[in-house]
Formats: sequence, C-alpha cells, structure tokens
Amino acid sequence: MNAWFTLAVLCLACFCHGTLSCPALCKCYSRRAEVVCNDVPLTEYPSEGLPRNTTLLTIQFTNITTITERHLNDTPLLQGLHLFSNRLQSLSSHLLRGVSHLNTLDLTDNKLSHLPADVFSHAPLHSLVLKNNLLDKAEADWLSDNSSVTWLDLSGNLLTKIPAGLLQKLPLLENLDLANNRLEKISAKSLDPLTKLERLNLQDNKLNTLDMSIFQNTHNLTNLFLSRNKLQKLPQNLFQELTQLRHLSLDDNQLKHIPPGLLDQLVSLDEEGLDLTANPWMCDGKIEYLWRWLQKNKNKVTCSAPEILKNRQVVSLTDNELSPKKKLDIITNE
Repeated sequence: MNAWFTLAVLCLACFCHGTLSCPALCKCYSRRAEVVCNDVPLTEYPSEGLPRNTTLLTIQFTNITTITERHLNDTPLLQGLHLFSNRLQSLSSHLLRGVSHLNTLDLTDNKLSHLPADVFSHAPLHSLVLKNNLLDKAEADWLSDNSSVTWLDLSGNLLTKIPAGLLQKLPLLENLDLANNRLEKISAKSLDPLTKLERLNLQDNKLNTLDMSIFQNTHNLTNLFLSRNKLQKLPQNLFQELTQLRHLSLDDNQLKHIPPGLLDQLVSLDEEGLDLTANPWMCDGKIEYLWRWLQKNKNKVTCSAPEILKNRQVVSLTDNELSPKKKLDIITNE
C-alpha cells in the first residue's frame, strides 16, 4: 500500500512539473497550453520552466538576441511561435528540427540580417513572417523542397531581388508580401511556380517595369498591390491571365498612359477595385483607351488641368477635348 502511494505521489509530482511550471516573468495558461512573455526584461530564451506540452508560445518586447534548436527542443509539441519585436540578431541552422508540429512562426520586427541554411526546414510551416527585419538577401536554402508554407511575409526588409530558387520551393503559396523593400525588378518566369497564389503585395518598392509574362501562371490571383513604385510603362498583355483579380492598385507611380486592352481581361474587379490615383496621366490622344474604359466601368477620374477643365470627370470629356493638341495632366480619385 505504501509503495503504491509513494509511486502515485511521484507521478503526480512529475505531472505537475511538466504542466504547471512556468518561466519567471511569463504567464502560463495550462488549459490551452499557452505561454506568454510580454514586455518583460528577458535577455535569454526562457527555457527553464517551460511546460513541455506548450503548443503556443509568445515572446514579445524583450531583449532576447538569439534562439537555437536546443531552446525549441524543450517544447516538442509547439504549433505556434510568435517572437514579435525582440532584439533577435541570429537564428541557428536547423532551428526547427525539434518542433515537428510547428505551423506558424512570426519573427516580425527584430534585427535579423542573415539567416543560415536550413533554418526553416524540418517543420510543416504554413505561415512564415519575417516582416520588418534587416534582411538584404532571401535565400533558397532557407527552406526544404516542396515547402508547406502558404503565407510568406518578407515586407519591410532591404531586399533588392527575390531568387527564383526560393519561389520554386513554395508550390502551395497563397500569400506573398514583399512590400517596402528595394526591389527594382521581378525576374521573368520567377512567379510561374506560384500557381496557387491569391495575394501579391509589391507596393513601396522601386519597380520601374514588369515583364509581360510575369503573371502568366498566377491565374488564381485576386489581389495585386503595385502602389508607390516607379512604373512608367506597362506591357499590353500584362494582366491577360488575371481573370479572377478583384483588387488592383497602381496608384502613385509614373504612369502617363496605359496601352489599349490592358484592363479588358479584368472582368472580376470589385466596384472600387482599381486604384489609379497619383499618376501623371497625360490627356492627349493616347488616353482614349482609358477614357473609354472609364466610361464603361464608371470609375471616377478627374482632370486637374487646365483650369477650364479642372475637376471635370474624364468620362465627360469630348473627342475634341481629347485631341493631341490639348494635353492635360489628370489625377484619379476614388
């Protein structure tokens, strides 16, 4: 009887140690197997006291500078890891080898400038967020072949290009966010592997042109953001395959004209789904295609000059006013 009682006490003690322990400065929620370390003076990853059954771990607004495979081995059941706004400068290679259930990794707003090979291999990631770091290169060897990632956010970094090799490893990708980088060009055919892509954000870069074939395999694209680039010309058939597109933003570029037929295949655009604002549109004879398209689709586009036509809707202009001899700069308004 005493032996059984002693064994029961030992088992209970082990159980409590594994499920009820909690790192200092953190909060643990045992019912949902969650640990939160929020805005506390941590300088190292809080391995000591982490319940081994933790499935969701949030560490944010701390002074942690590094995280390794050894740290994550303490929580083998981890599914979500959120490391927002810390001071992470390095991650170890094979970081995720011990967390074979991890599907969400958020490293937003850290100090990461370089990542080792295989850093994101080994775990079945669906969401990978590297937003607002110091990365100037995106490497294909970060991921294993046929990655399960469906959401990749690399916005707010220092990237000048995206290697086609990285995109080839993302056949299931649905969302790609490359906003607020330094991209000057997207290589032709580089998006071809992304046949499931639905949302592409390229705004706030330095793109001055787009290859005519860049979107030929992204038939499922519904949202395309190209705002605040340096686009001056667009190929005539650029959007030919985007029949599912609901939202297209081209505002704040350097467009003076668009080629005839450019918008004809965009049959699924929402009522307010096209943004052409803040472009230096030139109302000469070359504007006629846009003028006719606007008449058909009832988008609000108004003239800013000359004074006699200021604030007139472009759809109300006459053939004479569209004469090449009467050039007008226009702006678009939602």
